Amino acid sequence: MLGISWTEFLVIILVAICVVPVKNWPEIARFFGRVFKWIRNLVWKITDISEQIQQRIDLEKPIDDLIENATNDMFAGIKPIKQKKSVKTVKKK
Repeated sequence: MLGISWTEFLVIILVAICVVPVKNWPEIARFFGRVFKWIRNLVWKITDISEQIQQRIDLEKPIDDLIENATNDMFAGIKPIKQKKSVKTVKKK
C-alpha cells in the first residue's frame, strides 16, 4: 500500500493518535470519512466507465466480424481470370 508496510502504517497511526488532541478526533474522522467516500465513488466511476468501454468494444467486434465475413464471401465468389495464351501465327515462306 503506497510503498509502506502495515507495521509502518500502524506506527504512523499510533503517533498521530498521541500527537493529535482528543478534541480534534471527530473532525479528523469526518475528514477521513469524506476522503474514503470520495475515493470509493471515484473507483465506482472508473469501474463503470471501463464496463461501458468494454460493452462498446464488444458491440463493435461483431460488426468487424460481419464486415470480414461479407468481404471473404464476396471475394470467394469471384474466380480469377485466366489469361489466354496468345497464338502466334507463323508465316510460311
